[in-house]
Amino acid sequence: MKLIRFIDENYNIEWGVIDTPDDNKAHLIQGNILDKFSVSQRTIRIKKLLPPVSPPNILGIGMNYKKHAAETGIELPEIPVMFIKATGTLIGPGDPIILPKIGPHQVDFEAELAIVIGKTAKNITASEAMDHVLGYTCANDVSARDWQIKKQKTQWTRGKSFDSFCPVGPWVVTKDEIPDPHHLTIQSNINGRLFQDSNTSDMIFDIPTIVSNLSQSITLFAGTIILTGTPHGIGFTRIPPTYLQDGDTVSIIIEKIGHLTNPVLIEK
Repeated sequence: MKLIRFIDENYNIEWGVIDTPDDNKAHLIQGNILDKFSVSQRTIRIKKLLPPVSPPNILGIGMNYKKHAAETGIELPEIPVMFIKATGTLIGPGDPIILPKIGPHQVDFEAELAIVIGKTAKNITASEAMDHVLGYTCANDVSARDWQIKKQKTQWTRGKSFDSFCPVGPWVVTKDEIPDPHHLTIQSNINGRLFQDSNTSDMIFDIPTIVSNLSQSITLFAGTIILTGTPHGIGFTRIPPTYLQDGDTVSIIIEKIGHLTNPVLIEK
């Protein structure tokens, strides 16, 4: 199923299921997608898509693709490297990524496969991990490199936590529709130009390992979003570097999930 969170024509926030990416109506969900729910036959019109979940936490994994680690010159990690993005970074499909007018000035893009936790997990094994996964969505781990690397002395959280720096969506594809998330094409596209073009098979740590490992130090509450890392081809490793600019349009494309597209605007 493709699970969406959306605003209807009466400005109510609803959960729904769509059959195809181009649907402008959704089958209304009764109940809570993070607990028990059913899909009704009633359809209602979608006015605006929202981020598909409202997460208690947004967790990121750094350096989780072999070729990305190689392009940055960083040794492969021994365990998943976790950072946190503020929940205020979350935006949905079509919402603008806002570049603060006073800086940062080196804002990068990162295509990422995101996990959505469906059942709270704590101290679980890798073999138990998939029982706690609801499904997958697209994410863009927008990152201010000048803050991440220089101003914050390689402490990543603040450079990744500016408002609007975590586009997610457009929907959650339930795990039954993607039985093997470790062989998906993943790409980023800016203004029609392909930048990142990789496959989740290049991941260092697979999804059960990530979920299990993180649950050993932090409770993964239902609704938590986990960004699983970005592949090679990001902006700051290019010669010359390529950063997001006012007026850009950036898309994240993941096989079997879809397209997440956001405009880039400078703060007014």
